[in-house]
Amino acid sequence: MFEPTLLEKVRSDTPVCSNLIHLHNCGASLMPSAVVDAVKAHIDLESQIGGYEAEDLASDRINLFYTSAATMLGCQESEIAFMENATAAWNAVFYGFARSLNPGEKILTAKAEYASNFIAYLHVARLTGCEVSVVPDDENGQLDAKALESMIDSKTKLISITHVPTSGGLVNPAQQVGQIARRFRIPYLLDACQSVGQLNVNVDAIGCDALSFTGRKFLRGPRGTGGLYINKDSMDIFPPMTLDLHSAKWDSLSSYQVSGGAKRYENWENNVAGLIGLGVAIDYANSIGFDRIEQRVLCLAGQLREKLASLDRVDVLDLGLMKSGIVSFSLHHKTAAELCMFLGAKKIQIGVSGIGSTRLDFESRQLKSINRAAVHYFNTEAELDILCEAIIEFCNT
Repeated sequence: MFEPTLLEKVRSDTPVCSNLIHLHNCGASLMPSAVVDAVKAHIDLESQIGGYEAEDLASDRINLFYTSAATMLGCQESEIAFMENATAAWNAVFYGFARSLNPGEKILTAKAEYASNFIAYLHVARLTGCEVSVVPDDENGQLDAKALESMIDSKTKLISITHVPTSGGLVNPAQQVGQIARRFRIPYLLDACQSVGQLNVNVDAIGCDALSFTGRKFLRGPRGTGGLYINKDSMDIFPPMTLDLHSAKWDSLSSYQVSGGAKRYENWENNVAGLIGLGVAIDYANSIGFDRIEQRVLCLAGQLREKLASLDRVDVLDLGLMKSGIVSFSLHHKTAAELCMFLGAKKIQIGVSGIGSTRLDFESRQLKSINRAAVHYFNTEAELDILCEAIIEFCNT
């Protein structure tokens, strides 16, 4: 349960909540003060003694990222890598794996797949001759697990899906997919960019081999940060695409040894202040508890969907049996960008998602752009009422 005292604390830890209604957490959330302070403190230290020396003094704060991320996902610290963003994390394992693909072999993915991922599939298909097959949705609009199973054959080499798509509240049945992938012994890559931070994501329960996540969204970390989980038994299946003197050791003139654990996917040079900030952000969320966070987020999102559905000239667009904290909707005779601008002037921040982000899904539903209001645990029921009142005002203009 999210007690009133806890809500008061998390809002006090986010001072801007007093004069801003932030409902764009699926784009970038608001950092708690502790995260901002940690990033600033390390940058100040770098300015005072130098970057290398500051990093040497920050080993405990750097290690916090790995311990906190492992606690969050239910894995070992050695299975966690720090990356500059979720796309880099996803690319680090996908492109390494893709080098082994041959003509006619298949990647299975979902209808609501994110553009960056699908572009990568098409790019690799063009380079290797492999095929990309899209698993259809079921009657609820989520990936059809039975259809996925029926599509698997000897040519299927990878299952790669997005857990929570960028364009709405759909939560794909990642755990069911994991059970199928394990049964058929097919590698399974999960894009959890929008789910980690708002849902309780456990990699063992899901059964994925690799999972990518970002810092800036529901984890409330700094921009330019992200992470990768890679199962210790799957690292040979997903060899690193690139190596440097951090991810490998040059042990003779003609040989090298790849680093142990997930750090083989990292680069030597990275944003140390951002890494420290992300560790603090994850630690902050762990201290609240992801069961409690998920319950709060899904409750607020459910309330918002009901409120929006009751309004004239508003269509709520979310699909799936389980729905996340991202609430997608459109207005009759008004554009998503116009509403976003109108609300922004009132210090209410929501987002816009266009067809370029999830083309398969949008084309099938004949959508071009939609609004996204993504709640988080620091939002309040009163803020949802203010949003709906503003939408009514906008529709009447």
